[in-house]
Amino acid sequence: MRIAVDTGGTFTDCVFVRDGRLEIVKVPSQRAMPEEAIASAVRAVRKPLTPMPVFSDERGLELVCGTTVGTNALLERRGGRVVLVTTAGFEDVLEIGRQARPKLYDFFVDKPEPLVAARERIGARERLAWDGEVVTDLTRREIARVVGAVKRARPEAVAVCFLFSFRSARHESRVAGALRRAGFLTSVSHELLPEFREYERTSTTVINAYLAPVMSGYLAGIQSRVRTAWFSGPKPKSMAAPRVRVHIMQSNGGVVSAEKASREPVTTILSGPAGGVTGAAYAARLAGISRVITFDMGGTSTDVALLSGKLATTSESTAAGFPVAVPMLEIHTVGAGGGSIARFDRGGALRVGPESAGAEPGPICYGRGELPTVTDAHAVLGHFGAEGLLGGSFPLDVARARRAMEMAVGEHGAFAGVEKFAEGILAVADAVMEKAIRVISVERGHDPRDYTLVAFGGAGGLHACSLASALEMRSVLLPIFPGALSALGILRADVVTEFSRTVLLAVSSAARVKGEMEAGFRSLEREGRRAMLAEGFSTSKIRIERRLDLRYAGQAYELSVPTAGDFVAAFHRAHEARYGYHDAKRTVEIVNLRVRATGVTDKPGLRKIPAALKSVNGPSSASARTHDAIDCVLHGRRCRATLIARDNLRSGDSLSGPAVISEYSATTLVPHGWSGRVDAYGQISLTPKRGSRA
Repeated sequence: MRIAVDTGGTFTDCVFVRDGRLEIVKVPSQRAMPEEAIASAVRAVRKPLTPMPVFSDERGLELVCGTTVGTNALLERRGGRVVLVTTAGFEDVLEIGRQARPKLYDFFVDKPEPLVAARERIGARERLAWDGEVVTDLTRREIARVVGAVKRARPEAVAVCFLFSFRSARHESRVAGALRRAGFLTSVSHELLPEFREYERTSTTVINAYLAPVMSGYLAGIQSRVRTAWFSGPKPKSMAAPRVRVHIMQSNGGVVSAEKASREPVTTILSGPAGGVTGAAYAARLAGISRVITFDMGGTSTDVALLSGKLATTSESTAAGFPVAVPMLEIHTVGAGGGSIARFDRGGALRVGPESAGAEPGPICYGRGELPTVTDAHAVLGHFGAEGLLGGSFPLDVARARRAMEMAVGEHGAFAGVEKFAEGILAVADAVMEKAIRVISVERGHDPRDYTLVAFGGAGGLHACSLASALEMRSVLLPIFPGALSALGILRADVVTEFSRTVLLAVSSAARVKGEMEAGFRSLEREGRRAMLAEGFSTSKIRIERRLDLRYAGQAYELSVPTAGDFVAAFHRAHEARYGYHDAKRTVEIVNLRVRATGVTDKPGLRKIPAALKSVNGPSSASARTHDAIDCVLHGRRCRATLIARDNLRSGDSLSGPAVISEYSATTLVPHGWSGRVDAYGQISLTPKRGSRA
């Protein structure tokens, strides 16, 4: 059986296939021990199967996980203790960086402290030239000295990054081999990122080493706990130990084996959000929409991304203030979620997030929290009805939330009542998320009015129509299982490994460029095929994609384009879209060759749902079959909203606001002036009436 799990800040979501149908389970997350929440989800899936002989299936269990363990360890500075081994004279690269200011006119910006202290950086007496030729040879005595210095430091992991090792790995390989034979967990730059830019390569290697001890322990805990949760009862003596295969979602939109994720945890920093983008891309394809902005609002944060056809990746990301140069989906994250805490600053202004109540203690209405959150604001405005969450299995204490928020209003006196306070919280959260969408659209040359907002996450549907109205977007698409779409994306993800090489070739020398490009690509493709064959894929299931990183000569950064067709013209177009201009007379330089090797997995898909019976007056109305209604406040108006159970909707049904769509994994608000239509797969397209604003 194949199960996908996405661990969030508030809930852990699980998607799996049973009897040919996709099903979901949500359990509260456990921040201190996320692997135990995964085991709880697996037990919930396993429970209905108790009569089944648990050791009859020799294939075992395959678990595919999206995780925030690496991200949280980096943000909270609780990774392993690392020693950096680098070329003598370059020990302070982590301190010097690029000297680029994150805020140009802010003199009080705090630079994050390097992950490796100065006393734990070891300079090795070796040197390669820019072309990989040896300037100072690395002797056996020097290797022994370096290994001895590392032993005295007693680190949990070691990062090795030598100057120009992307041209030749001979020195790095020798030092790394000696360290591994000595028993050290070692991350090596040419294995992770054989590309130029010393600071970014060093930073990425150090982050990988910093996360490796944490991720190794986490993945070992998953395998142990999940095996216990899934397999029970006496094991026949003739049967081998049951297998639990674990794969981890990567930041590039593909999955990788747990063993490789343990070695290269830096590739999993955007693991969970990447699953959401993959799931949203699938939902958009089913709906026949090519241009979408994904909006994933969970309990702790909101992730947004822009999709125009294929998933776009970048190698210019940062995490916790440090550059991470491995390929990642272009996702922008802000600290606004259902659990985001509302507070008043020194000047009396209302702030929302980035601090979150998480799963423990959670929002006030969950029964343990003490500080008002976005979820509490929705609760006191009546947006959840009386059922609570998770189909009524997770009750909400709305009265408790109201009492606490009344006290907050009384203390600050900034709002005329609890409802106005709650509306203020939602308005501030909307402003933060609207800005995030503008970052990935307007600031990159895209008009959000040309896009559809794909809303998911447990809280996405509560804010989708408001944001779409503010940005004048075409429509909102509400996928199936919105509260667990990230897990669905993870379940459908292919196995992906990226390979790259820096070449630095001017396109003007066409003959030389073609020969070196082809030789470089063939070498990378051989590595890619070997990796996919090792994962168990047949040749027919392996896909290879070539890309080039290009820039104008003299520029500091590059843009990635496919190699097919006229790649120089494609670069000019990409430059025009990103920066507003291009220069066809300027020399174009090939910086990196990239190969993406994909092992195509079997993907469960959504089934079409039954069609609604047509009435003589036109399409079937969902509200005609719905007798419940709730009193709530929607965008400043107290109203009587239709309460629609999504499970009762049929293909072709129509609905109109004000309405609240309730389902197991999420709640959606449909304001005045909005209408919706259910498609063949049960997805709901919400559109505003012309000229109306929520």
